[in-house]
Parts: sequence; structure tokens; C-alpha cells
Amino acid sequence: MNSLPWTSKWRAWRLDREIYKDSWDSGVGAFRKGGRWNSPGTSVVYASADPSTAIMEVAVHIGFDDLDTIPHVLTCFEILDQSLIKVVQPEDIPNPVWLSSAIPSPNQQRFTDGLLAVHPFLLVPSAVTRHSWNLLISTDLAEGKYRLISQERFGLDTRLVKP
Repeated sequence: MNSLPWTSKWRAWRLDREIYKDSWDSGVGAFRKGGRWNSPGTSVVYASADPSTAIMEVAVHIGFDDLDTIPHVLTCFEILDQSLIKVVQPEDIPNPVWLSSAIPSPNQQRFTDGLLAVHPFLLVPSAVTRHSWNLLISTDLAEGKYRLISQERFGLDTRLVKP
């Protein structure tokens, strides 16, 4: 069982290319391509329970060089009612391989599509860092149930870029 990341305010984080900062909560990318936890055609916003995990979730896909050379924005937002968050513990996942870096299966995507059809927010374990959390937002159900806290330009620590 993973311990929950928040004790008072339920804030989450997302890292986007700066050109997409105004549409950070649209779910368009996941709708078009699908993702680890959604099928194409399901509009979902992927975020993390802490900024470090948000950064790692992006870095695993694009690498540190792109984070160092392409402007990005770190967004913080708050869930207004924590009772709307469905927590999915590792033992709730039918196949533990779904929590690894393996290619997502259609069954994995359908499993979460079903949950996102009922719950505006899902807290799921991160595949990148096992004791961290990702927050999935159903854009169909979550409208008006969260608020933007801040957006700031992201600067990567250059020690992470290898010569």
C-alpha cells in the first residue's frame, strides 16, 4: 500500500511545453493518442502529486536535453473537494505489470477508462517512481472541481544534462 501524498491541501502538478500553458487542462493529447491509463478517445489530463514526479514523468518520454532547451511551464492546481478523488492502490490493479514501464495494454487502458467515466479524479501509483502518485483528471467530469494555483517557467538543473 502506498501512503497518500497529501495531508491538507490537495494540490497536483503538471509540466507542459510553454506553448501549451493555456491549454494545460484540455486533455487533448491523451484524447488523440491515448496513454498509459487511457484509450484514444478518452479525454484525460495527466498530473502528479508532487513537482518532482511531474518532471520525471515528462523526462522519461522526452529526455533531459529537451527539458533543458525547450521552454516548459510547471503548473500547480488544487482539487477543491478531496472526496472526489478515487485512490487506486497497487493491490487494486488487476495486473502488477501495469505499474511497470511495460507498454500499456488495451485492458489496462479500458480498466481506467471505466473508472474515469465515474470519478473526476483518479490517484494512481506512478510507473516512473514506485512510491509516488499520478493524478488523472477526467475532463468530462472534473470541470469546476479544481482551480489553478500557479504557472511558472520551468528551469532544469543543468547537472542533469550530460555532455
